[in-house]
Amino acid sequence: MEDFIFSINCTMPVFLLMVLGWLLFRGKMLTQDFVNVCNRFVFKVTLPVMLFRDMATMDLRSQFDVKFVLFCAAAATLGVLGAWILGRLFLKDRSIVAEFVQGSYRGSIAVLGGAFLQNIYPGDEAAAVVAQALIGCVILFNVFGVIILVLERPDAPADRSELARHMKKAFGQIVTNPLIIAIVLGAVSSLLRIDYPVIIDKTMSNLASLTSPLALLAIGAEFKWGKMRSNLWPTMGACLYKLVLQPAMFLPVAVLLGWRNEWLVTLMIMMGAPTTPSSFIMARNMGHEGAVTANIIAGTTLFSAVTVTMWLFIGRTLGLLV
Repeated sequence: MEDFIFSINCTMPVFLLMVLGWLLFRGKMLTQDFVNVCNRFVFKVTLPVMLFRDMATMDLRSQFDVKFVLFCAAAATLGVLGAWILGRLFLKDRSIVAEFVQGSYRGSIAVLGGAFLQNIYPGDEAAAVVAQALIGCVILFNVFGVIILVLERPDAPADRSELARHMKKAFGQIVTNPLIIAIVLGAVSSLLRIDYPVIIDKTMSNLASLTSPLALLAIGAEFKWGKMRSNLWPTMGACLYKLVLQPAMFLPVAVLLGWRNEWLVTLMIMMGAPTTPSSFIMARNMGHEGAVTANIIAGTTLFSAVTVTMWLFIGRTLGLLV
C-alpha cells in the first residue's frame, strides 16, 4: 500500500493540473488564445531557461553520462523502427501509417519529464538528467518524423528532392530549436564554470518554476474527448505501443545497465509519456490530415494517468525507485 500511495502522490498532482486546465477551458476561464500564447511562452522562454539553468549548474565533468545519452539515442531509434514495422504490417489504410508511427514514439519528455521529476526528485540534479535525455533523443525524433511523414505521404509518392527539402528545413528547425540552444549554452556555461549573481539566478529560477504548471494547464485545456471516437483501433494500438509496449521493451534493459531513481524515471517518461502536441502541427504541415495524430494525443494523455502510475508502482515495488 505504501508503494501505491507513493506512485499516486507522484502522478496525480501532475494529472490534476491537466484536469484543472480542461475544466477551466470548458468553463471559459481559459481561452484558445491563452493556450496558444502559453504554449509559445513555455516552449520559447520558461522551458529553455529551465534547461539552461539545469545544465549550467551541473558538473558536466562528473555528472554527464555518455552511456545514458547513447542508450536514449538507441532506444529512440529502435522505438521508431518498431512502430514503423507494426504500422506497415497491420494498418490496411496506408494513408494513416505516418501519423500512427509518429504518435507511437514521440513523447513529451521535455514538459512532462520535468514535471514528474520535480514532483518525485526535487532539485537541479534530476532536471539535468532530462536535459541529457533530450540530447540523446530530441534530434532523432525530429529527423525520423520528417523521414516518415515524407515517405508515407498519402497523396503523392515522395521523391529524393522532396525528402532533401524537408530534411533541410528540419535541420534548420533543429539548430534554431530553443531547447537545443539552451542545452548547448548551458553546457558551455557549465564547462566554463560561470557563477551567476544571485539576482540572475533567482530570476531564472522563478521563470523555470512557471514551466510545469503553465504547460500542464495548456495540455489539459487542449484535450478533446470527441477526437478519440474516429479511427479507434489505430488510436488504441498507438496508445498501447507508446504507453506499455515501448517502456516494457527498454526499461528492463536500463535496469540491467544499472540506472535507478531519476535516471530510470526519465527513461520511463521518454518512452512512456503522452504523445507531444507538436506532432499534430508537424503532420498537418507536411500534407497529412492530422485526425489520427489528434486521437493519439488525446488517448495517450488520458490513459497515461494509469500507465505512468503503474510503471512507478512497479519500480517502487522492485526497489528501483527510492
